[in-house]
Amino acid sequence: MAEDNNSLTKLWRVRKTVFQMLEDRDYVVAAKYKDETREKFQEDWDRIAEEGGGRERFAIQVQHKDNKEDKIIVYFPDENKRVGVKPVRVLAEKMEEFKITKAIMVVRQPLTPFARTAIQETLGKMRIEVFHENELVVNITKHDLVPKHQPMSEEEKQFLLDRYKLKPTQLPRIQYNDPVARFFGLQKEQVVKIIRPSETAGRYVTYRLCV
Repeated sequence: MAEDNNSLTKLWRVRKTVFQMLEDRDYVVAAKYKDETREKFQEDWDRIAEEGGGRERFAIQVQHKDNKEDKIIVYFPDENKRVGVKPVRVLAEKMEEFKITKAIMVVRQPLTPFARTAIQETLGKMRIEVFHENELVVNITKHDLVPKHQPMSEEEKQFLLDRYKLKPTQLPRIQYNDPVARFFGLQKEQVVKIIRPSETAGRYVTYRLCV
């Protein structure tokens, strides 16, 4: 599929952010992907285009550093129009084929209502997150005004609650559709540790419950 230079540069930048996102979620990302140059990406694109392929051929599949069974796939539909049911079904079939239950779909246009329904119907068997590529051109967590966020494990969450004798509902909240929460893939009831610089204490730590 023909792509102009600007759209390819944008896709390359989106991929860089995706690799950073995956690494921040504790997935293993090879150095060759983290350090992928614009020139190398162009070479790969030209080769795949000659074979008649497009964005879908640039799907990313990685595994969690602590659990090889925990895999995720990142899928880039070719469509440059509203994304319908077909790409969702193609992705779901890939997930079933490779026994993957988590996916990120990066789209150029919004999903149709039917596509959103199709994703909802996969809940319980798999989890498909959807990002518009404009949300991933830059890594929002690298912005100076965004403090460091560290998602906590269930064990870390329980230790926190026991230590301060708290119920989860007593914690400050972060919406699950908050841009930073989405970047880390936070799920409802998960707790995130937020570290801010402090002139007096060096750093100031707070915790938020995803709702």
